[in-house]
Amino acid sequence: MITKVIFTLVVVAVILQRLIELRISKQNATYLLTNGGREYGSNSLWIVKVLQVSWFAAMINEVWWLNRPFIPGLAAIALMLTVAGQGLRYLSMRSLKKRWTLPIITFPGKPVVNSGIYLYLKHPNWLGVILEIAALPLIHTAYFTTIVFSIANALLMSRRIHTEEQALSEDTNYGDVFANRPRFIPVIGFIKGANSSR
Repeated sequence: MITKVIFTLVVVAVILQRLIELRISKQNATYLLTNGGREYGSNSLWIVKVLQVSWFAAMINEVWWLNRPFIPGLAAIALMLTVAGQGLRYLSMRSLKKRWTLPIITFPGKPVVNSGIYLYLKHPNWLGVILEIAALPLIHTAYFTTIVFSIANALLMSRRIHTEEQALSEDTNYGDVFANRPRFIPVIGFIKGANSSR
């Protein structure tokens, strides 16, 4: 019982974090749009919000109503992956600063951010989301939520990333800067670089 309560409090803390991030995103979006930014309407943002809310509800309900067990070893690994996901998203926000938004907004004619975590990955924020969606429910063995929402997130993300990359390529130097940079796994870029130098 006590582990279920602690797990629920952890989920509530993540929900509060998301609400704070939503506010930051709105402030940044206002700044960008008043300074020449361009918003792309087809960014599946409403689906992202529905997915997030459903994910929170699903994992809490699965733990309580399906009486999922607490497995310390699995919980420790899941917690580490969740923290890693949080770290990646924080590094993304830190690097992008006022360019970090939930809607897809570009800064036409201005160079893309090519510093911090973006020296190694194209989409650290989305890698963080992948880790969080998969790992957070597993802190209390809500594996059904992990499976269902990881699949749903993969389908949604493939569409959103395509739209995001297309928008950035049209309005900025994104295509040139990130041409050989991996989307999610830095080691792949390193291996490619090693192979191309032979």
